[in-house]
Amino acid sequence: MKKANLQQITNAISNFKIVGEAKSATPYGNGHINSTFLVNCVDENGEKHNYILQAVNTDVFKAPTQVMENIVKVTDFLKEKVATSREVLNVIRTYSDGIYYQDSDGLFWRMYDFVEDSICLDRPDDINDFYQCAVAFGNFQRCLSEFPADTLYETIPDFHNTPKRFNDFLKAVEEDKCQRAASVKDEIEFIKSRKEFYSVLIDANKKGELPLRVSHNDTKSNNVMLDAKTHNALCVIDLDTIMPGFSVTDFGDSIRFGASTAAEDEKDLSKVSMDIEMFRIYTKGFLDGSAGQLLDSEIMLLPEGAKMMTIECGMRFLADYLAGDTYFKTAYPEHNLDRCRTQLKLVADMEAKWDEMKAIVKGYCKG
Repeated sequence: MKKANLQQITNAISNFKIVGEAKSATPYGNGHINSTFLVNCVDENGEKHNYILQAVNTDVFKAPTQVMENIVKVTDFLKEKVATSREVLNVIRTYSDGIYYQDSDGLFWRMYDFVEDSICLDRPDDINDFYQCAVAFGNFQRCLSEFPADTLYETIPDFHNTPKRFNDFLKAVEEDKCQRAASVKDEIEFIKSRKEFYSVLIDANKKGELPLRVSHNDTKSNNVMLDAKTHNALCVIDLDTIMPGFSVTDFGDSIRFGASTAAEDEKDLSKVSMDIEMFRIYTKGFLDGSAGQLLDSEIMLLPEGAKMMTIECGMRFLADYLAGDTYFKTAYPEHNLDRCRTQLKLVADMEAKWDEMKAIVKGYCKG
């Protein structure tokens, strides 16, 4: 995606129904996909109004109109469920009442109200911040529990279809384009030996134990806005990947990332484990936020969600390593392999703590 120039940014702003006159537009945040700008406006009375302007990366999101339609459907629904405007993103319309603007250069633009007096954290400062992030994603499930998830577009087909991810992995092993398979036999066997696990969530859905819900699919802490003063959860942001899915995969990806004791690419595997107390506090926050809207059968599958997201990510990293590092950005030749190994170590640690994980979630079941 090409970087937008000042004229393109200025032109884009002029097409949205903002209050006041735009005085500045500066790069904002540290996202790696879309180009994001904070737009500062001042009205005739001298009052300030701030907006977030984004150029959507259409190399990543190849159906941006579907992405935006999903976002508008969900945020319009959420507005009827929340108490204040700070608790949901508000899409700014264009002067033609559109939900996006596409310029003559093909750039795809959208705009939101800026959530004032808020912060988002790349990693939680403390355990309470982690809890509040869990509350936010649990509340997201609560507020959308009655939303017909099957009316959303699947903007990234088979995103968390783990059996398909496993088949893609097996294909990468068989093709072995870079002649790397011989050096990672242990990792390949680790993934292959758990093949019976990969259909657990899909099978539970077919049995009616795991309902289709709106899933966020990128539940890192930096996609939650917290009140700048209290650090209480405000709203969930970065809705590009909302699709039909499962509550437990949203939970699971948070555990994979947030409850790990080490960085995703840590080379020293002795440092890698799943912090059971972080699992406990996130479970409490997620279920406090969802406020009884999840089935007991869903709650009991939260550990499976954590393990599934972790091993799915591990097999994706290894498949990309075998294919020559064509999908994930890497900083050095073994980067994807190091990422894979941390995920597999996390899976092994979850398995060692499985009874404790299941006991924690069982304590929240009503039955």
